[in-house]
Amino acid sequence: MDFKQKQIIDDYANKISSKGFSTLAVFFLEMFKYLNFIFSQSMIFFGPIATVFFNSKKYYQISDIISNRSNVEYLICKIEDEVQAK
Repeated sequence: MDFKQKQIIDDYANKISSKGFSTLAVFFLEMFKYLNFIFSQSMIFFGPIATVFFNSKKYYQISDIISNRSNVEYLICKIEDEVQAK
């Protein structure tokens, strides 16, 4: 994981915890972390359609980030750290 990916994950963890979705996000990520590669590949498959509605650069960055299981684990840890810091 490079610095840019780490920064993006930190930003998402901060947004998730500030909006109060920490428990739901951790539950969802723990439940589907073993399917992260399949999700990232399906994001690439649906990319041409999805980028009509979303920023294509961010969309493909997220797809690249979730393709690695250690990044998903890092996101879970960062969300839990944000909750404990409050």
